[in-house]
Amino acid sequence: MNQKLIKTYWSRIYIAGDFDKARDICRSFCYDKGLCVNITKNNYIYTGGEEQGVIVEIINYPRFPSYKEDIDAITYELGIKLRQELCQNSLTIINPDTTYWISNRDD
Repeated sequence: MNQKLIKTYWSRIYIAGDFDKARDICRSFCYDKGLCVNITKNNYIYTGGEEQGVIVEIINYPRFPSYKEDIDAITYELGIKLRQELCQNSLTIINPDTTYWISNRDD
């Protein structure tokens, strides 16, 4: 039996949009990059409304360990692709160190 121990790290994308379309986008992105992600349905409840969306997570997988900077870069790249293809104005990327809000809206 093989075992590997590495430093834990993860990065998550929070974005509204259709789950099935997001899953297809992730599948294509993963195939092209040689990557694995977790995707779950999520409901966003906010003042005056509610939207359905997804959470996409990339972890530091022991079989193919990565540097956190590489995980952050690939998460950002996938997040931008999801934002564009799901026709969303913004998304949030969270990791253990930081939270990024990325938007094409004027603040």
